Amino acid sequence: MPLRATRSRRAGPSGHGWPALATLALLVASGCGPADPCAGYQFKRLERFSRPYAGHWVVARGDTLTFPDSPPMSDRFRLARVVLDTATIVVGRDCVLRGRIVFQAPRAETLSVTWYGQPEQAIVNGWPADLGPFAGLSLAWWGQDSLRGSVLFDSRLGVQLRPGVTAQFVAGRLSSPP
Repeated sequence: MPLRATRSRRAGPSGHGWPALATLALLVASGCGPADPCAGYQFKRLERFSRPYAGHWVVARGDTLTFPDSPPMSDRFRLARVVLDTATIVVGRDCVLRGRIVFQAPRAETLSVTWYGQPEQAIVNGWPADLGPFAGLSLAWWGQDSLRGSVLFDSRLGVQLRPGVTAQFVAGRLSSPP
């Protein structure tokens, strides 16, 4: 019996139990680190929902949008293309996809945006505040080869719109990238 008591006193930092304790602490610490948001099952699911929307979409027809109550934004906006890429980017703790939206008016401009797909729609985000009170685009299937889009407004930017004001467009898939 005295032999057991002696061994238990040695099982500290200088005894045989230290390497096992250090290995256990290292495993626990590494398991608590931030995971790659683009590698988990949730992103795989989002990627599966997004895949059908990916591509180059050319706006065939759409509403022009004016803001008569706001002189700095009184120019007409004309969206030309929506490009939804499958390249990923981490924003905060989320993994989303990259894209671009191309305007013809009020000035020819291409904006980098982020987007993600859901079963019933794709959401495009990332408009700069100086362009207008926009939160992004909502895109939904319109037939077998077209998307119908709606501009989403952001009331936090100070422009108040009447309820029901929308700007919509229809876009077709471009068969080969420009």
